Amino acid sequence: MNTAVQILEARIKDISVTKDTIVAQLMDGRTISVPLAWSWRLLESTPKQRANWEIIGDGQGVHWPDIDEDISAEGMLYGIPAPEISNVLQVQSEIRKEENFA
Repeated sequence: MNTAVQILEARIKDISVTKDTIVAQLMDGRTISVPLAWSWRLLESTPKQRANWEIIGDGQGVHWPDIDEDISAEGMLYGIPAPEISNVLQVQSEIRKEENFA
C-alpha cells in the first residue's frame, strides 16, 4: 500500500505583535508564536512601527519596512531567532578583516 504525504509550506496569513510575543496566523489554520526578544528590531520598535507590516510573497514571511525587519514562517516554526546586532557587526568586522588580508 502506498500512502502519499503532501507536506505544505507554512504560509503566514496575519501577524500581530504583543508586548512580549510575535504571533502568526497561518493559512492552514495553525497559530504559531515566538518571543518578541527573538527580533531585537521589533523589540526596540514603537507600536506604530510594529503595526506597519506587509506579507512577503505568498506568505513565506513578513516585512516591517519602518525598521527593515523580516521574519519567515519557517524561522518561526523551526526556532531561528534574528541575530543580535552585536553578532551581525562582529561577523561584518571579521569579513572586512579577511578581505583586507586577501
